[in-house]
Amino acid sequence: MSTIAITDYTFPDLSLEEAVLRPAGIEIISFKEKRSPAELAELVRNADAVIAQFAPVNAEVVAAMSKAKAIVRYGIGYDNVDFVAARERGIPVCNIPDYCIDEVADHTLAFILAITRQVVPNAFHVRDGKWGLATPLTTMSSLKHLTIGIVGFGRIGREVVQRLLAFKARVLVFDPVVAAKEITGAGAVVAASFDELLAQSDVVSPHCPSNAKTKQMFNTTAFAKMKPGSIFINVGRGDLADSAAVTEALRSGRLAGAALDVFDPEPIPVDHPIRTMPNVILASHIASASPPAVKTLRETAARIALMAVRGERLPNIVNGVSNA
Repeated sequence: MSTIAITDYTFPDLSLEEAVLRPAGIEIISFKEKRSPAELAELVRNADAVIAQFAPVNAEVVAAMSKAKAIVRYGIGYDNVDFVAARERGIPVCNIPDYCIDEVADHTLAFILAITRQVVPNAFHVRDGKWGLATPLTTMSSLKHLTIGIVGFGRIGREVVQRLLAFKARVLVFDPVVAAKEITGAGAVVAASFDELLAQSDVVSPHCPSNAKTKQMFNTTAFAKMKPGSIFINVGRGDLADSAAVTEALRSGRLAGAALDVFDPEPIPVDHPIRTMPNVILASHIASASPPAVKTLRETAARIALMAVRGERLPNIVNGVSNA
């Protein structure tokens, strides 16, 4: 019997995966919570394929894989998987790039609207028995009068842009791997350099993968180039921003506010000052969540793992290893 190892999962159970894999005679072995690399290495050692959510599938874990024909990441990002080590071993790494596009784009707009319309402070204001504006009038904005900078013009970035255009915002886009004419062809959108986007935008929201070029791209230098009193949104990956730099920019007033679904590290430490800042909206990495999205994610991951066990051509390979 073939075996698929699931390193960790945040779902109540693995019933959706079992419905795909059990009829094919596949045995599932798994951990529920994240474990140490040594424990993970033992789990995956004889597995025919591996599915991972947040567990660190590092070089040690990859090296232990004696039979794995693929590593499948529950999600779009795959920065917790050492895809270079997997490539050196000839193991394809696959992601699920299109399962939560609308959810994340909607969450981005929810964050932008919540912070530009001061939804949270005013809700608490009324709950506390008060009335009237909870914050100065100058903190209330209409998207029609704002410039929004979107960093990354992939699937999610494009959906965010289309939503912003419906609100009549001026939109700047920076993506070094997308042609300017493709960006401007999306509507009333301006292709900009990174520095131009930072200098002109009232709100900045990154939608790019975490890699060597993008990690901590929002650092002290980047925040210093942003307009004083601008807003930072992050629903992408926590390590796109230097957390200390975000915190200091908020303290100094360089940033008027932030809305963050992701952080580095996660969970945010209970004593971290950003947890108590009144000009920050925080969520616990939930932007991708909806019943249809999670169902698609789990079933797709199981199907790709099954394809690997069967020796079929795999979709969404991100580390350049062909299994054809």
